Amino acid sequence: MVSGPQGLEGVIAAAKQAPGRGLPPVHLWNPAHCGEIDIVIKKNGLWFHEGTPIGREALVRLFSTVLRKDPEGYVLVTPVEKLAIRVEDAPFTAVRVDREGDALKFLTNVGDEVEAGPDDPIRVAADPTNGGPAPYVHVRRGLEARLKRSVFYELVEMAETRGEEMGVVSNGAWFPIGPVPA
Repeated sequence: MVSGPQGLEGVIAAAKQAPGRGLPPVHLWNPAHCGEIDIVIKKNGLWFHEGTPIGREALVRLFSTVLRKDPEGYVLVTPVEKLAIRVEDAPFTAVRVDREGDALKFLTNVGDEVEAGPDDPIRVAADPTNGGPAPYVHVRRGLEARLKRSVFYELVEMAETRGEEMGVVSNGAWFPIGPVPA
């Protein structure tokens, strides 16, 4: 795999430059595409570099802050370079859900917290490998988290029925999660 002039070290340095504890403004950065870096985010949410799991949780969290989804795919982006990576499914996994008032609040494997609602919807697609449900929640700017099975089961327990559909409400929005069982 090709990497840009700064490669992995440049991505780390740019992510550390984020002001305060917020996310870097990756949506404002428009550097040239510099190639790709051998990072793969597996379907289960684990990040690999050159075939080896990235064992440092802090490093994965750091990389997640400079992750962006462009029309041509997922990239790690800095002010001076853009490197393509591979994502097998969604870049994050939702590891927890809590009902807080009228909101469903999700926690991802990289520490993002998101309240489902009109701007951050829940969707359920068909899993291409087994045809079962593949539930997701929008996290930020086109990036989604796939709900872990246990989190989806919690969502099903919270579901209500409307006609032939089961679903949940969060921040005033209705999200269908599947048909009512026969």
